[in-house]
Amino acid sequence: MCADRPPFRTVRARQRGLSMIELMVGLVVALIVGLAATSSAVMFNASQRQGIGVGGVAVNVNTAMSAVKNDAATAGLGFFGDARFLCSRLNLSVGNTVHVDGTAFAPVTVTRVGTQDRLDVMQSSRVESGANVLLATSSNGTVANLKSFLPAVVGDAVLLSPETPADPCTVRSVTAVTAATVDTPQQIAFGNGGLHNDGGFTAIPSYSDSGGGVTLLGQLRWQRYRLVGTDFLLERPLDGTSAVLARNVMAFRAQYGVSSAVLTSKTLENWVDATGAFAALDVNNIPRVRAVRIGVVVRSPQREKANNAGVCEASLAKPVLFGATVEPDVADWACYRFRTAVLVIPLRNLVLGIKT
Repeated sequence: MCADRPPFRTVRARQRGLSMIELMVGLVVALIVGLAATSSAVMFNASQRQGIGVGGVAVNVNTAMSAVKNDAATAGLGFFGDARFLCSRLNLSVGNTVHVDGTAFAPVTVTRVGTQDRLDVMQSSRVESGANVLLATSSNGTVANLKSFLPAVVGDAVLLSPETPADPCTVRSVTAVTAATVDTPQQIAFGNGGLHNDGGFTAIPSYSDSGGGVTLLGQLRWQRYRLVGTDFLLERPLDGTSAVLARNVMAFRAQYGVSSAVLTSKTLENWVDATGAFAALDVNNIPRVRAVRIGVVVRSPQREKANNAGVCEASLAKPVLFGATVEPDVADWACYRFRTAVLVIPLRNLVLGIKT
């Protein structure tokens, strides 16, 4: 009798690794997933750049507007006294350089330059500049004898103001202070070498002791805002410095907020351009000024992609500022976003400094 034969084993050993077909399928799937991820990353980066660009524009324009607001809000400090505008003309120099030679002057000035505006604001650095001290004797601009005490020290700037605003004021720097005695008034001198003392003006009036006065300025500040190309600049004419506050700016406009022709009106009733009757501020129209309104239009630096039909839809119309259409600096303006910012700044020193 024979022993049973063992069952025939047909199960083959399990194979290890991938076949060529499986490997190729895996590579194709990985390639598709990689392409999809790369495309998403590109779109995300483009969207992120656009968002950063738009956000950066908003930050820049807000910073620029804040700078203008801070300066314009104090405009006129030191140029009003006894409830009147002290001078409609001005003599102003720094060293030997004459910046203003007896010409028309206002502490806030909007100047139309082509299709854009320029804003100049001037103020003193001393809060006590709202009151002026009368002269005890007439002054020719070299010394001033005062009827009452003026807390001036060497290096301070002062404003010599005439009895009538038709004559120019003169900015001087204090080089010596002689205290008052029982018999003599306080005297301040404006010798050579003072910051504002060496300019050669066409005429320096004699400041009368029957209405002429001296106002303490401390440090005189002059800021100028204007557009150069598409750069929005802050310039300081007295020291020759400048800074770019914002780029890609398409327009900068400024307007005066004025009351009615009846000077007893205290309200702001209209916005006017610096043209016509307000092309220059003087003793006749400056009492009507209540505020200044500024506006800027900025363009995003990042060009946005057109739609599937090849048409840009970032902007559907050109920007408008104060009712006027602003022409962009690019032909394909519809591919860019624009932002308009408007700010109203009350001119408190003008309102409080003039009795109407």
